[in-house]
Amino acid sequence: MNREACHHVHPLLVLVTALAGCMRPAALPDGPAPRPLGAELHSTVPERRAATDPRRTQPGEPRGEVTLRQALTAALLGNPNLSAASWDIRAAEARALQAGLLPNPELEAEAEEMAGGGERSGVDAAEVSLVLSQPIELGGKRAKRVRTARLEGQLVGWDYKAERRGVLAATAKAFVGLLAAQERVRLTGELVRLSEHTYQNVTEKVRAGKVSKVEGDKAQVELAMSRIELVRAQHELTSRRAELAATWGSRSATFDRVMGQLDGAVHVPPFEQLIPLLTSHPRAARWPAEVEHREAKLAQERAARVQDITLSAGVQHFNEDDGHAFIVGIGVPLPLFDRNQGGIREAETELAKAHDERRAAQVELRSELVEAYERLTTAHAEATALKQEVLPAAQAAFDAAGEGYRQGKFGYLDVLDAQRTLFEARQKLIDALAAYHEASADVEGLIGQSLESATSPVKQETNQ
Repeated sequence: MNREACHHVHPLLVLVTALAGCMRPAALPDGPAPRPLGAELHSTVPERRAATDPRRTQPGEPRGEVTLRQALTAALLGNPNLSAASWDIRAAEARALQAGLLPNPELEAEAEEMAGGGERSGVDAAEVSLVLSQPIELGGKRAKRVRTARLEGQLVGWDYKAERRGVLAATAKAFVGLLAAQERVRLTGELVRLSEHTYQNVTEKVRAGKVSKVEGDKAQVELAMSRIELVRAQHELTSRRAELAATWGSRSATFDRVMGQLDGAVHVPPFEQLIPLLTSHPRAARWPAEVEHREAKLAQERAARVQDITLSAGVQHFNEDDGHAFIVGIGVPLPLFDRNQGGIREAETELAKAHDERRAAQVELRSELVEAYERLTTAHAEATALKQEVLPAAQAAFDAAGEGYRQGKFGYLDVLDAQRTLFEARQKLIDALAAYHEASADVEGLIGQSLESATSPVKQETNQ
Protein backbone atom coordinates (compact mmCIF):
# COMPACT_ATOMS: atom_id res chain seq x y z
CA MET A 1 0.00 0.00 0.00
CA ASN A 2 1.50 3.36 -1.04
CA ARG A 3 1.74 6.55 1.00
CA GLU A 4 -1.36 8.17 -0.58
CA ALA A 5 -3.52 5.21 0.33
CA CYS A 6 -2.24 5.41 3.88
CA HIS A 7 -3.18 9.08 3.91
CA HIS A 8 -6.81 8.11 3.38
CA VAL A 9 -6.68 5.67 6.27
CA HIS A 10 -6.21 8.36 8.87
CA PRO A 11 -9.84 9.62 8.83
CA LEU A 12 -11.02 6.06 9.39
CA LEU A 13 -8.74 5.60 12.37
CA VAL A 14 -10.04 8.87 13.77
CA LEU A 15 -13.57 7.51 13.39
CA VAL A 16 -12.61 4.31 15.23
CA THR A 17 -11.13 6.36 18.07
CA ALA A 18 -14.24 8.53 18.29
CA LEU A 19 -16.52 5.50 18.45
CA ALA A 20 -14.42 4.00 21.22
CA GLY A 21 -14.68 7.24 23.15
CA CYS A 22 -18.48 7.10 22.98
CA MET A 23 -18.53 3.71 24.70
CA ARG A 24 -18.51 5.06 28.23
CA PRO A 25 -19.18 2.65 31.07
CA ALA A 26 -22.65 2.82 32.57
CA ALA A 27 -22.88 4.10 36.14
CA LEU A 28 -22.56 1.24 38.61
CA PRO A 29 -25.35 0.78 41.16
CA ASP A 30 -24.57 1.09 44.84
CA GLY A 31 -24.57 -1.87 47.19
CA PRO A 32 -27.68 -2.92 49.11
CA ALA A 33 -28.93 -0.66 51.86
CA PRO A 34 -28.70 -1.94 55.46
CA ARG A 35 -31.70 -3.64 57.01
CA PRO A 36 -33.46 -2.81 60.30
CA LEU A 37 -32.52 -6.28 61.66
CA GLY A 38 -28.84 -5.90 62.43
CA ALA A 39 -28.69 -2.61 60.50
CA GLU A 40 -26.09 -1.26 62.90
CA LEU A 41 -23.74 -4.15 62.11
CA HIS A 42 -21.43 -3.88 59.11
CA SER A 43 -21.02 -6.50 56.41
CA THR A 44 -18.11 -7.05 54.09
CA VAL A 45 -18.68 -5.74 50.57
CA PRO A 46 -15.78 -6.40 48.16
CA GLU A 47 -14.04 -3.69 46.20
CA ARG A 48 -15.28 -2.98 42.69
CA ARG A 49 -12.00 -4.31 41.31
CA ALA A 50 -11.75 -7.79 42.75
CA ALA A 51 -8.59 -9.02 44.42
CA THR A 52 -7.61 -12.28 42.76
CA ASP A 53 -5.26 -13.36 45.55
CA PRO A 54 -7.09 -16.02 47.61
CA ARG A 55 -4.83 -15.21 50.57
CA ARG A 56 -6.30 -11.74 51.01
CA THR A 57 -6.61 -10.61 54.61
CA GLN A 58 -9.54 -11.99 56.54
CA PRO A 59 -11.21 -10.12 59.41
CA GLY A 60 -9.99 -10.93 62.90
CA GLU A 61 -11.76 -13.63 64.92
CA PRO A 62 -13.31 -13.03 68.36
CA ARG A 63 -11.22 -14.09 71.31
CA GLY A 64 -11.72 -14.40 75.03
CA GLU A 65 -15.31 -14.04 76.18
CA VAL A 66 -17.65 -13.46 73.24
CA THR A 67 -21.02 -11.70 73.38
CA LEU A 68 -23.86 -12.19 70.92
CA ARG A 69 -23.17 -8.84 69.29
CA GLN A 70 -19.51 -9.75 68.78
CA ALA A 71 -20.50 -13.09 67.26
CA LEU A 72 -22.97 -11.45 64.87
CA THR A 73 -20.41 -8.85 63.83
CA ALA A 74 -17.76 -11.51 63.19
CA ALA A 75 -20.23 -13.58 61.15
CA LEU A 76 -21.28 -10.65 58.96
CA LEU A 77 -17.64 -9.83 58.27
CA GLY A 78 -16.27 -13.33 57.82
CA ASN A 79 -19.05 -15.72 56.84
CA PRO A 80 -17.89 -17.37 53.57
CA ASN A 81 -21.40 -17.76 52.14
CA LEU A 82 -22.20 -14.11 52.73
CA SER A 83 -18.85 -13.10 51.30
CA ALA A 84 -19.55 -15.15 48.18
CA ALA A 85 -22.98 -13.52 47.84
CA SER A 86 -21.37 -10.08 48.06
CA TRP A 87 -19.20 -10.93 45.06
CA ASP A 88 -22.39 -11.60 43.12
CA ILE A 89 -23.20 -7.91 43.59
CA ARG A 90 -19.96 -6.91 41.90
CA ALA A 91 -20.56 -9.44 39.14
CA ALA A 92 -24.00 -7.91 38.52
CA GLU A 93 -22.42 -4.47 38.32
CA ALA A 94 -20.00 -5.80 35.72
CA ARG A 95 -22.86 -7.26 33.69
CA ALA A 96 -24.62 -3.88 33.79
CA LEU A 97 -21.42 -2.27 32.58
CA GLN A 98 -21.10 -4.75 29.72
CA ALA A 99 -24.75 -4.35 28.73
CA GLY A 100 -24.26 -0.63 28.12
CA LEU A 101 -21.38 -1.01 25.68
CA LEU A 102 -21.80 -0.48 21.95
CA PRO A 103 -20.84 -3.28 19.56
CA ASN A 104 -17.29 -2.98 18.29
CA PRO A 105 -16.64 -1.66 14.76
CA GLU A 106 -14.80 -3.86 12.30
CA LEU A 107 -11.88 -2.74 10.16
CA GLU A 108 -11.42 -4.80 7.00
CA ALA A 109 -8.50 -4.59 4.52
CA GLU A 110 -8.68 -6.28 1.14
CA ALA A 111 -6.35 -6.47 -1.91
CA GLU A 112 -7.60 -7.53 -5.36
CA GLU A 113 -6.16 -7.91 -8.85
CA MET A 114 -2.72 -9.04 -7.66
CA ALA A 115 -0.32 -11.99 -7.97
CA GLY A 116 -2.21 -13.35 -10.99
CA GLY A 117 -1.10 -13.96 -14.54
CA GLY A 118 -0.07 -11.63 -17.35
CA GLU A 119 -0.60 -8.01 -16.47
CA ARG A 120 -1.91 -9.12 -13.08
CA SER A 121 1.28 -10.97 -12.16
CA GLY A 122 2.55 -8.33 -9.74
CA VAL A 123 0.98 -5.69 -7.58
CA ASP A 124 1.01 -2.82 -10.07
CA ALA A 125 -2.64 -3.47 -11.02
CA ALA A 126 -3.74 -4.24 -7.47
CA GLU A 127 -6.83 -2.64 -5.99
CA VAL A 128 -6.54 -2.09 -2.21
CA SER A 129 -9.65 -1.46 -0.11
CA LEU A 130 -9.90 -0.40 3.54
CA VAL A 131 -13.44 -0.53 4.95
CA LEU A 132 -14.74 0.33 8.42
CA SER A 133 -18.06 -1.32 9.40
CA GLN A 134 -20.22 -0.46 12.40
CA PRO A 135 -23.25 -2.51 13.52
CA ILE A 136 -26.19 -0.27 14.44
CA GLU A 137 -28.62 -1.69 17.00
CA LEU A 138 -32.24 -0.81 16.30
CA GLY A 139 -35.40 -1.20 18.34
CA GLY A 140 -33.87 0.23 21.51
CA LYS A 141 -31.95 -2.97 22.18
CA ARG A 142 -29.14 -1.33 24.14
CA ALA A 143 -31.47 0.60 26.45
CA LYS A 144 -33.58 -2.49 27.08
CA ARG A 145 -30.47 -4.59 27.69
CA VAL A 146 -29.17 -2.08 30.23
CA ARG A 147 -32.54 -1.94 32.01
CA THR A 148 -32.65 -5.73 32.24
CA ALA A 149 -29.11 -5.86 33.64
CA ARG A 150 -29.86 -3.18 36.24
CA LEU A 151 -32.98 -5.01 37.40
CA GLU A 152 -30.95 -8.19 37.59
CA GLY A 153 -28.55 -6.30 39.85
CA GLN A 154 -31.46 -5.40 42.13
CA LEU A 155 -32.43 -9.06 42.36
CA VAL A 156 -28.87 -10.01 43.27
CA GLY A 157 -29.06 -7.35 45.99
CA TRP A 158 -32.24 -8.92 47.36
CA ASP A 159 -30.57 -12.35 47.34
CA TYR A 160 -27.69 -10.86 49.31
CA LYS A 161 -30.11 -9.41 51.83
CA ALA A 162 -31.82 -12.78 52.25
CA GLU A 163 -28.43 -14.44 52.77
CA ARG A 164 -27.54 -11.79 55.34
CA ARG A 165 -30.71 -12.46 57.30
CA GLY A 166 -29.98 -16.16 57.18
CA VAL A 167 -26.48 -15.60 58.54
CA LEU A 168 -27.83 -13.48 61.40
CA ALA A 169 -30.37 -16.16 62.35
CA ALA A 170 -27.91 -19.04 62.02
CA THR A 171 -25.30 -17.25 64.13
CA ALA A 172 -27.83 -16.39 66.84
CA LYS A 173 -28.99 -20.02 66.96
CA ALA A 174 -25.41 -21.31 67.11
CA PHE A 175 -24.68 -18.84 69.91
CA VAL A 176 -27.72 -20.02 71.87
CA GLY A 177 -26.75 -23.65 71.28
CA LEU A 178 -23.28 -23.02 72.70
CA LEU A 179 -24.66 -21.04 75.63
CA ALA A 180 -27.00 -23.95 76.44
CA ALA A 181 -24.11 -26.41 76.10
CA GLN A 182 -22.10 -24.38 78.61
CA GLU A 183 -25.04 -24.49 81.00
CA ARG A 184 -25.35 -28.26 80.57
CA VAL A 185 -21.67 -28.74 81.38
CA ARG A 186 -22.05 -26.55 84.46
CA LEU A 187 -25.18 -28.40 85.56
CA THR A 188 -23.67 -31.83 84.93
CA GLY A 189 -20.51 -30.82 86.79
CA GLU A 190 -22.69 -29.83 89.72
CA LEU A 191 -24.41 -33.21 89.52
CA VAL A 192 -21.02 -34.99 89.56
CA ARG A 193 -19.92 -33.06 92.66
CA LEU A 194 -23.21 -33.85 94.38
CA SER A 195 -22.91 -37.52 93.43
CA GLU A 196 -19.36 -37.61 94.78
CA HIS A 197 -20.50 -36.07 98.05
CA THR A 198 -23.43 -38.49 98.28
CA TYR A 199 -21.17 -41.45 97.49
CA GLN A 200 -18.79 -40.48 100.31
CA ASN A 201 -21.66 -40.19 102.79
CA VAL A 202 -23.17 -43.51 101.77
CA THR A 203 -19.75 -45.20 101.89
CA GLU A 204 -19.22 -43.96 105.44
CA LYS A 205 -22.61 -45.32 106.47
CA VAL A 206 -21.83 -48.66 104.84
CA ARG A 207 -18.57 -48.87 106.81
CA ALA A 208 -20.43 -47.96 109.96
CA GLY A 209 -22.97 -50.66 109.25
CA LYS A 210 -25.87 -48.20 109.13
CA VAL A 211 -26.89 -49.10 105.56
CA SER A 212 -26.38 -52.13 103.38
CA LYS A 213 -23.60 -52.46 100.80
CA VAL A 214 -26.28 -52.40 98.08
CA GLU A 215 -26.87 -48.71 98.68
CA GLY A 216 -23.14 -48.10 98.36
CA ASP A 217 -23.09 -49.91 95.02
CA LYS A 218 -26.04 -47.83 93.81
CA ALA A 219 -24.30 -44.62 94.84
CA GLN A 220 -21.19 -45.73 92.96
CA VAL A 221 -23.24 -46.49 89.83
CA GLU A 222 -24.95 -43.11 90.06
CA LEU A 223 -21.56 -41.39 90.33
CA ALA A 224 -20.22 -43.26 87.30
CA MET A 225 -23.31 -42.39 85.26
CA SER A 226 -23.04 -38.71 86.16
CA ARG A 227 -19.38 -38.70 85.07
CA ILE A 228 -20.34 -40.29 81.74
CA GLU A 229 -23.00 -37.62 81.31
CA LEU A 230 -20.39 -34.94 82.00
CA VAL A 231 -18.10 -36.35 79.28
CA ARG A 232 -21.03 -36.34 76.84
CA ALA A 233 -21.85 -32.74 77.73
CA GLN A 234 -18.22 -31.71 77.23
CA HIS A 235 -18.15 -33.33 73.78
CA GLU A 236 -21.33 -31.48 72.86
CA LEU A 237 -19.72 -28.26 74.08
CA THR A 238 -16.74 -28.82 71.77
CA SER A 239 -19.07 -29.44 68.83
CA ARG A 240 -21.11 -26.33 69.57
CA ARG A 241 -17.97 -24.20 69.80
CA ALA A 242 -16.90 -25.35 66.35
CA GLU A 243 -20.40 -24.72 65.00
CA LEU A 244 -20.36 -21.11 66.18
CA ALA A 245 -16.83 -20.51 64.91
CA ALA A 246 -17.89 -21.81 61.49
CA THR A 247 -20.44 -19.00 61.16
CA TRP A 248 -17.58 -16.51 60.75
CA GLY A 249 -15.52 -18.88 58.59
CA SER A 250 -13.14 -20.23 61.20
CA ARG A 251 -12.01 -23.86 61.14
CA SER A 252 -11.54 -23.96 64.92
CA ALA A 253 -12.74 -21.97 67.91
CA THR A 254 -10.17 -19.47 69.16
CA PHE A 255 -12.37 -17.93 71.85
CA ASP A 256 -12.80 -19.10 75.44
CA ARG A 257 -16.53 -18.99 76.02
CA VAL A 258 -19.68 -17.07 75.20
CA MET A 259 -21.36 -14.65 77.56
CA GLY A 260 -25.13 -14.36 77.90
CA GLN A 261 -28.24 -15.38 79.77
CA LEU A 262 -30.62 -18.05 78.60
CA ASP A 263 -33.26 -16.81 80.98
CA GLY A 264 -35.03 -13.75 79.67
CA ALA A 265 -37.95 -14.85 77.54
CA VAL A 266 -40.07 -11.88 76.46
CA HIS A 267 -43.79 -11.77 75.88
CA VAL A 268 -44.75 -13.52 72.66
CA PRO A 269 -46.74 -11.16 70.40
CA PRO A 270 -49.95 -12.41 68.73
CA PHE A 271 -49.40 -14.27 65.49
CA GLU A 272 -51.69 -11.89 63.57
CA GLN A 273 -49.39 -9.02 64.52
CA LEU A 274 -46.42 -10.73 62.87
CA ILE A 275 -48.00 -11.68 59.54
CA PRO A 276 -47.84 -8.17 57.96
CA LEU A 277 -44.14 -7.98 58.81
CA LEU A 278 -43.42 -10.84 56.40
CA THR A 279 -43.70 -8.40 53.50
CA SER A 280 -40.35 -6.92 54.55
CA HIS A 281 -38.54 -10.23 54.07
CA PRO A 282 -36.22 -10.11 51.04
CA ARG A 283 -37.77 -13.30 49.65
CA ALA A 284 -41.12 -11.47 49.53
CA ALA A 285 -39.96 -7.91 48.87
CA ARG A 286 -37.91 -8.98 45.85
CA TRP A 287 -40.91 -9.97 43.73
CA PRO A 288 -41.92 -6.54 42.38
CA ALA A 289 -38.38 -6.23 41.04
CA GLU A 290 -38.53 -9.82 39.78
CA VAL A 291 -41.73 -9.20 37.85
CA GLU A 292 -40.31 -5.96 36.45
CA HIS A 293 -37.15 -7.82 35.46
CA ARG A 294 -39.11 -10.45 33.55
CA GLU A 295 -41.15 -7.75 31.86
CA ALA A 296 -37.89 -6.13 30.82
CA LYS A 297 -36.68 -9.49 29.48
CA LEU A 298 -39.86 -9.78 27.43
CA ALA A 299 -39.36 -6.27 26.04
CA GLN A 300 -35.77 -7.18 25.22
CA GLU A 301 -36.83 -10.33 23.37
CA ARG A 302 -39.46 -8.41 21.41
CA ALA A 303 -36.86 -5.81 20.46
CA ALA A 304 -34.72 -8.63 19.09
CA ARG A 305 -37.29 -9.03 16.28
CA VAL A 306 -36.06 -5.76 14.83
CA GLN A 307 -33.09 -6.59 12.65
CA ASP A 308 -29.90 -4.60 13.17
CA ILE A 309 -28.11 -2.99 10.25
CA THR A 310 -24.44 -2.60 9.50
CA LEU A 311 -23.09 0.63 8.01
CA SER A 312 -19.75 0.58 6.25
CA ALA A 313 -17.49 3.21 4.73
CA GLY A 314 -14.02 3.00 3.29
CA VAL A 315 -11.55 3.91 0.61
CA GLN A 316 -10.28 1.96 -2.38
CA HIS A 317 -6.91 2.63 -4.02
CA PHE A 318 -5.98 1.60 -7.59
CA ASN A 319 -2.24 1.05 -8.02
CA GLU A 320 -2.58 0.89 -11.82
CA ASP A 321 -3.34 4.61 -12.21
CA ASP A 322 -2.70 5.70 -8.61
CA GLY A 323 -6.38 6.65 -8.27
CA HIS A 324 -8.79 6.14 -5.41
CA ALA A 325 -12.50 6.01 -4.71
CA PHE A 326 -14.72 5.95 -1.63
CA ILE A 327 -16.89 2.98 -0.61
CA VAL A 328 -20.17 3.12 1.34
CA GLY A 329 -22.54 0.31 2.10
CA ILE A 330 -25.34 -0.95 4.29
CA GLY A 331 -26.16 -4.52 5.36
CA VAL A 332 -29.71 -5.47 6.31
CA PRO A 333 -30.61 -9.04 7.43
CA LEU A 334 -33.81 -10.48 5.97
CA PRO A 335 -36.07 -11.81 8.76
CA LEU A 336 -37.49 -14.65 6.71
CA PHE A 337 -37.17 -17.48 9.23
CA ASP A 338 -35.85 -16.29 12.59
CA ARG A 339 -37.97 -13.55 14.15
CA ASN A 340 -37.09 -14.63 17.70
CA GLN A 341 -40.42 -16.40 18.10
CA GLY A 342 -39.04 -18.88 20.66
CA GLY A 343 -37.31 -16.22 22.73
CA ILE A 344 -40.48 -14.15 22.97
CA ARG A 345 -42.61 -17.12 23.92
CA GLU A 346 -40.12 -18.20 26.57
CA ALA A 347 -40.07 -14.69 28.09
CA GLU A 348 -43.88 -14.61 28.14
CA THR A 349 -43.90 -17.98 29.92
CA GLU A 350 -41.35 -16.82 32.50
CA LEU A 351 -43.43 -13.69 33.19
CA ALA A 352 -46.57 -15.76 33.74
CA LYS A 353 -44.59 -18.12 35.96
CA ALA A 354 -43.42 -15.22 38.13
CA HIS A 355 -46.91 -14.60 39.50
CA ASP A 356 -47.22 -18.22 40.67
CA GLU A 357 -43.72 -18.15 42.15
CA ARG A 358 -44.59 -14.97 44.02
CA ARG A 359 -47.61 -16.61 45.63
CA ALA A 360 -45.54 -19.71 46.40
CA ALA A 361 -42.92 -17.56 48.15
CA GLN A 362 -45.60 -15.88 50.26
CA VAL A 363 -47.11 -19.24 51.23
CA GLU A 364 -43.68 -20.64 52.08
CA LEU A 365 -42.78 -17.67 54.28
CA ARG A 366 -46.09 -17.88 56.12
CA SER A 367 -45.62 -21.61 56.64
CA GLU A 368 -42.14 -21.04 58.06
CA LEU A 369 -43.51 -18.37 60.39
CA VAL A 370 -46.28 -20.69 61.58
CA GLU A 371 -43.77 -23.46 62.32
CA ALA A 372 -41.31 -21.13 64.11
CA TYR A 373 -44.10 -19.40 66.03
CA GLU A 374 -45.46 -22.73 67.26
CA ARG A 375 -42.01 -23.73 68.49
CA LEU A 376 -41.68 -20.33 70.12
CA THR A 377 -44.98 -20.46 72.03
CA THR A 378 -44.49 -24.11 73.02
CA ALA A 379 -41.01 -23.47 74.40
CA HIS A 380 -42.17 -20.31 76.15
CA ALA A 381 -45.03 -22.14 77.87
CA GLU A 382 -42.78 -25.05 78.82
CA ALA A 383 -40.07 -22.80 80.24
CA THR A 384 -42.62 -20.80 82.22
CA ALA A 385 -44.18 -23.94 83.74
CA LEU A 386 -40.81 -25.46 84.60
CA LYS A 387 -39.56 -22.29 86.22
CA GLN A 388 -42.68 -21.39 88.17
CA GLU A 389 -44.10 -24.80 89.08
CA VAL A 390 -41.85 -27.79 88.47
CA LEU A 391 -38.49 -26.54 89.68
CA PRO A 392 -39.66 -25.14 93.04
CA ALA A 393 -41.49 -28.39 93.80
CA ALA A 394 -38.54 -30.54 92.69
CA GLN A 395 -36.11 -28.48 94.77
CA ALA A 396 -38.35 -28.74 97.84
CA ALA A 397 -38.66 -32.53 97.40
CA PHE A 398 -34.89 -32.90 97.04
CA ASP A 399 -34.18 -30.81 100.14
CA ALA A 400 -36.74 -32.78 102.16
CA ALA A 401 -35.36 -36.13 100.94
CA GLY A 402 -31.80 -35.13 101.80
CA GLU A 403 -32.75 -33.94 105.28
CA GLY A 404 -34.83 -37.06 105.85
CA TYR A 405 -31.96 -39.31 104.75
CA ARG A 406 -29.59 -37.64 107.19
CA GLN A 407 -32.15 -38.23 109.95
CA GLY A 408 -32.67 -41.81 108.90
CA LYS A 409 -36.29 -41.27 107.84
CA PHE A 410 -35.73 -41.98 104.13
CA GLY A 411 -33.66 -44.47 102.24
CA TYR A 412 -31.06 -43.71 99.60
CA LEU A 413 -33.48 -44.57 96.79
CA ASP A 414 -35.72 -41.72 97.92
CA VAL A 415 -32.79 -39.30 97.78
CA LEU A 416 -31.68 -40.64 94.41
CA ASP A 417 -35.17 -40.31 92.95
CA ALA A 418 -35.51 -36.73 94.20
CA GLN A 419 -32.05 -35.88 92.88
CA ARG A 420 -32.83 -37.26 89.44
CA THR A 421 -36.14 -35.40 89.33
CA LEU A 422 -34.50 -32.10 90.25
CA PHE A 423 -31.67 -32.32 87.73
CA GLU A 424 -33.95 -33.57 84.97
CA ALA A 425 -36.19 -30.56 85.58
CA ARG A 426 -33.21 -28.20 85.46
CA GLN A 427 -32.00 -29.89 82.29
CA LYS A 428 -35.44 -29.52 80.70
CA LEU A 429 -35.49 -25.85 81.61
CA ILE A 430 -32.18 -25.33 79.79
CA ASP A 431 -33.56 -27.21 76.77
CA ALA A 432 -36.80 -25.20 76.81
CA LEU A 433 -35.00 -21.86 77.07
CA ALA A 434 -32.61 -22.84 74.27
CA ALA A 435 -35.55 -23.90 72.09
CA TYR A 436 -37.28 -20.60 72.83
CA HIS A 437 -34.30 -18.47 71.84
CA GLU A 438 -33.61 -20.56 68.72
CA ALA A 439 -37.24 -20.20 67.63
CA SER A 440 -37.02 -16.50 68.46
CA ALA A 441 -34.04 -16.17 66.11
CA ASP A 442 -36.05 -17.84 63.34
CA VAL A 443 -39.08 -15.60 63.91
CA GLU A 444 -36.96 -12.45 64.04
CA GLY A 445 -35.20 -13.49 60.84
CA LEU A 446 -38.58 -13.78 59.12
CA ILE A 447 -40.14 -10.53 60.38
CA GLY A 448 -36.93 -8.49 60.17
CA GLN A 449 -36.98 -7.10 63.71
CA SER A 450 -36.71 -8.17 67.32
CA LEU A 451 -39.64 -9.60 69.23
CA GLU A 452 -39.43 -6.67 71.64
CA SER A 453 -40.05 -4.19 68.84
CA ALA A 454 -42.74 -6.41 67.31
CA THR A 455 -44.82 -6.20 70.49
CA SER A 456 -45.48 -2.50 69.86
CA PRO A 457 -46.63 -0.75 66.67
CA VAL A 458 -43.64 -0.05 64.43
CA LYS A 459 -43.18 1.49 61.05
CA GLN A 460 -42.54 -1.25 58.54
CA GLU A 461 -39.68 -0.81 56.12
CA THR A 462 -40.14 -2.78 52.97
CA ASN A 463 -36.81 -1.76 51.45
CA GLN A 464 -34.61 -3.70 53.84
